[in-house]
Amino acid sequence: MPTAPTAPTALLPRRRWLQAAAASVASGLGTPAHSVPTGTIRLSHVVARDTPKGMALERFRALVEEHSKGRLRVQIYPQGQLYGDHDEMQALQLGAIDMVAPSLSKFGPIGFPEFELFDLPFVFDSVDAVRRLTRGAVGQKLLRGLNRQRLLGLGFFDNGFKHMSANRPLLEPRDFVGLRMRIQGSRVIAQQMRAWGAIPVTLPFSETRRALETGVVDGTENPVSNFWTQGMQAVQSDLSLTAHGYLGYAVVTHQRFWDNLAYSDRRLVQGALDEALVFGDEIADAQNDKALAALHLTGAANIHNPSPAQLRLLKRAAQPVHAELAARIGQDWLDTVQKALQKTA
Repeated sequence: MPTAPTAPTALLPRRRWLQAAAASVASGLGTPAHSVPTGTIRLSHVVARDTPKGMALERFRALVEEHSKGRLRVQIYPQGQLYGDHDEMQALQLGAIDMVAPSLSKFGPIGFPEFELFDLPFVFDSVDAVRRLTRGAVGQKLLRGLNRQRLLGLGFFDNGFKHMSANRPLLEPRDFVGLRMRIQGSRVIAQQMRAWGAIPVTLPFSETRRALETGVVDGTENPVSNFWTQGMQAVQSDLSLTAHGYLGYAVVTHQRFWDNLAYSDRRLVQGALDEALVFGDEIADAQNDKALAALHLTGAANIHNPSPAQLRLLKRAAQPVHAELAARIGQDWLDTVQKALQKTA
């Protein structure tokens, strides 16, 4: 495997690369001639290698190469070095990349609003409950729905619960008033921030730390592991452990790419991924705990635990967000999720 793989962005600026890919697909030629060699799976994601997502995908790479005895290679582009939050799904659909692992928030804006269920604040009581949901009938139904755009969902994994950071504690709605809060491109998360009095600002994850440092935004939401690995404690003095929302991912490919794999290779890739995703869920718990312990040890940020009364205020203020999503995707979806969660309780 090359030690310094040539990324398409080294040959063309990102937008021109996507335009070239689109033209090639439209003309029936496939991806541009400078794509990677046959037998290499190109996988793009937006976080660091030492995050739970990064570590799970590295495990996937190792398993594919081990089980295929090197015949199949996985070339991973982390930290948005190839494609970022705003264009990785487009790159996948155009054939400029073979697999991506976006957060579940990325699916709403491209035509799958049912995935916004995972963005709702205070829906899930535990990570175990979420995992039983995603691995069960509801998760399979969501993945099958991706076929509407010839996308193929290969599995879910997660990074646990999100918490709020800023340069002051964020424990109840009045604390958010007037703050510019960085969010993913999610309608639900934007409404959540407005419900608490904040101003949502959509930015790619790779630009978040810089935006916090320069004052473009005042705060954001992240699992502790993302907060720690991105060094946000250097530009955010306070971390409030609200556990208000869940951050999960889906590994996705395009039907075109999957159809071009031999049946035996599909089984190999899916098997390696299934094993890697279980590992990813396990490491997410450990890495979040490790990051929180490091923050406590170093004193790099002030850690706050909201009281039950403060959490009730946040939940109450966010209720209209749930009602709005039900109006858009149908109450049946929310009822199905609630029933599934009750069964797993």
